[in-house]
Amino acid sequence: MIRPHLPLNALRAFEASARHLSFTRAAIELCVTQAAVSHQVKSLEAQLKVTLFKRLPRGLMLTSEGETLLPVLRECFDRIAQTLDCFDGGHYREVLTVGAVGTFAVGWLLPRLPEFQALHPFIDLRLSTNNNRVDVAAEGLDYAIRFGTGAWHGIDAQPLLEAPLSVLCVPSIALQLHTPADLLQQTLLRSYRSDEWAEWFQAAGLSGAVQPSRTMVFDSSLAMMDAALQGAGVALAPPLMFERLLASDAIRQPFALGISTGSYWLTRLQSKAESPAMTAFKSWLSKAATG
Repeated sequence: MIRPHLPLNALRAFEASARHLSFTRAAIELCVTQAAVSHQVKSLEAQLKVTLFKRLPRGLMLTSEGETLLPVLRECFDRIAQTLDCFDGGHYREVLTVGAVGTFAVGWLLPRLPEFQALHPFIDLRLSTNNNRVDVAAEGLDYAIRFGTGAWHGIDAQPLLEAPLSVLCVPSIALQLHTPADLLQQTLLRSYRSDEWAEWFQAAGLSGAVQPSRTMVFDSSLAMMDAALQGAGVALAPPLMFERLLASDAIRQPFALGISTGSYWLTRLQSKAESPAMTAFKSWLSKAATG
């Protein structure tokens, strides 16, 4: 049952007294007299019909009822303070925390974020990157943009983009590649998913056991593409995420063939209600992905 007259001053007096275990120090913090704090606490005890403190000769000690009430009040006052801090210049600023696969964040999201910020200037976006291993709950994320099939336990997943993998390399190596079989003489760069090159060769019509001369394994497509830029080998990566490198001719795509091993998804915990900031970001991201 909701109490019609919530004694906010008394609750504040109790919370401060409980933190300091002293009416005197609580009074100094609240800029009132010690007698006023003591009176407020007694009034609260009378209303609740419990004893919140044991009055000792040298201070206060919380009763079990006081110990039950204190953490609840601390959380409530902290949330109120955090909410008030979000008001800025007559507007409410929301914080949105998003985790994203590094390849997607750098290659696709970051170039488009100025548009989102212009449309939603009072949403403070906090972006963290990962190599597709993320724990949404443990990291306190509102959303996680990840690569896969869309099947994650307890997760609501909305498809964003297909990103087929294709051969990418520097121009000097691209000039040496006339047929897919020519790749077998190059160092093949790949992610931790070991079957990707085999799938690409199969799609290219190379049957049987394919044995490249050398391979290098990376834990992220960003690191793999940096190696490709240095001429270390030929990468199998999504061209969509490296459009700027392709446009500048720093990297070339010698074969049009691409294979699909998954998609990018916008995900959140099913148990997490969507805030206005989350809804705005999802709407903008969906339009940007389909546009």
